[in-house]
Amino acid sequence: MKKAILLFAFALVSTFGFAQSGPKIVFTAKDNTIDFGTVNTTENGTRDFVFTNTGNAPLVITNVLSTCGCAVPTKPEEPIMPGKTGKITIKYNMALGPIRKTITVESNAVNYDGGRVALKIKGEVVSN
Repeated sequence: MKKAILLFAFALVSTFGFAQSGPKIVFTAKDNTIDFGTVNTTENGTRDFVFTNTGNAPLVITNVLSTCGCAVPTKPEEPIMPGKTGKITIKYNMALGPIRKTITVESNAVNYDGGRVALKIKGEVVSN
């Protein structure tokens, strides 16, 4: 019985030891995707990816990269403190056709491998 209690206590302490400590980024968009839907060329093409730092340390967005020049991202310049929200703004150029782009966010977040998270935009641009 003593060994079982000792083993249980060791397992419990080990579990807490593996809990991630540091900044964590959580986006409000389902599956980290924003759907533009069907829009026309007169739309301004700007959308915001809103996120929260659910960790216990300041979150620093170091870089935001787009797969093309047609989607221009803007990142926060200041660290996002624990419990606070921030946003990454994407401006799409509204060229005719389908929208299928990936934006890669590089940060110090511990809840994504290497702090890198992929965001996606999708939809379709039609003529007026």
